[in-house]
Amino acid sequence: MTQIPPLQSLIETDPDGRQGGVKSAGFGAKIRNWFLTGIVVAGPVAVTAYIVWWFVDTIDAWVRGLLPQNVVPDFYLPFRVPGLGVVLAFLGLTLLGCAAHSIAAVGLFKIGEALLARMPVIRSIYKSVKQIFETLFSQSGQSFRKVGMIEFPGKASWSIVFISLPPSPLIGSHLASGEPYVSVFLPCAPNPTTGFYFYVPAREVIELAITPEAAAKLIMSCGVIQPEAAAALAAVALHPQRETA
Repeated sequence: MTQIPPLQSLIETDPDGRQGGVKSAGFGAKIRNWFLTGIVVAGPVAVTAYIVWWFVDTIDAWVRGLLPQNVVPDFYLPFRVPGLGVVLAFLGLTLLGCAAHSIAAVGLFKIGEALLARMPVIRSIYKSVKQIFETLFSQSGQSFRKVGMIEFPGKASWSIVFISLPPSPLIGSHLASGEPYVSVFLPCAPNPTTGFYFYVPAREVIELAITPEAAAKLIMSCGVIQPEAAAALAAVALHPQRETA
């Protein structure tokens, strides 16, 4: 596989220590290096722009479908106004969150939840989705705020995991007594949205001093994008000593 040379490798240093131009090589090698450098520079920008545009276009299409045609600016203008749906969705969700703090809105939400609780299938879906959203977006939530390693899938093989909450009393009663457990999510590479969720003894988890974002980049890049050396060397165990088999 052809490896893309880093940008610094395309710069030479003359005998006096000054940086010069492209390393002396054949014309074909120069063209190749310039082309690969162009990919390195333009690739991330192009992919980011495509993802942002796709997100904006999707939200716009969804919001515009809910609005009357005479309210949409495109009805009066000869061109489309991008981002209108995103702005309206942001304003709508912000106003909804503001209204949810009022006493009247709290009463209405409670009445609505009481109605949903009477529907056999819908209430299970609603409660599960609500709990997930409250856990992920709560400012005081502690799930997936820490990164660790566990010995998986075999001895001397280590995998990156996201550390979640301890097991509930109901689940903990079926685990080994007298030993603390934690729940972890082991994402698959390069798609971290799939993986394994299980409970392990806390002593078996090595906590890493890296952010979840850095761990996600490490997993999605299959090890190409490594966390900073200082952070990687700062890995510490949840317990001072690990029991040896």
